[in-house]
Amino acid sequence: MSTDDAFADAYRAHYWAVSRFVARRLDGQAHEVEEVVAEVFSIAWRRRAELPDAPLPWLYGVARNCLANTVRGLGRHRRLLHRISHHEAAHGRQTVDSPDTERPGSWVHDVLARLSAADQEVLRLTAWEELTVEELAVTLGCGQSAAAMRLHRARRRLRAEIDRTRMTVSVRAGDDGNG
Repeated sequence: MSTDDAFADAYRAHYWAVSRFVARRLDGQAHEVEEVVAEVFSIAWRRRAELPDAPLPWLYGVARNCLANTVRGLGRHRRLLHRISHHEAAHGRQTVDSPDTERPGSWVHDVLARLSAADQEVLRLTAWEELTVEELAVTLGCGQSAAAMRLHRARRRLRAEIDRTRMTVSVRAGDDGNG
């Protein structure tokens, strides 16, 4: 099979998986997701001779790099908006969160957010993308042992954060103010 055919097969087979991968990590507008996915497949096209037989983990690795660039750019954009918003706040314009801002299951995202970016990514790759340890290693660009160890440690730290959250909640629930 030619490299062009291999790319076409990878594109057809994995476009939506890469799109979902990007969308879950880039909580933004659809056009931002589409731009990142387009960049991923643009790079895959340029490097089509390097496509492995099982290209999805490799595509996830490319997507991680593209996302990092996009997130840096969005961070600069947000900082600019923040500076502009201070100007608006000085003029008395304020916004208030909606009462339904809290989404069901948001505690999971809160706990996950307390972990390092590396731990979050390893957990997302295995839970959201359903990667095996072998595929995780390819995506992260490391050996299988290192990937397994990263996953084990990330899961351990997640469990500790969940336990801490539960303890905090149970202490608050047990505090009836009659002490």
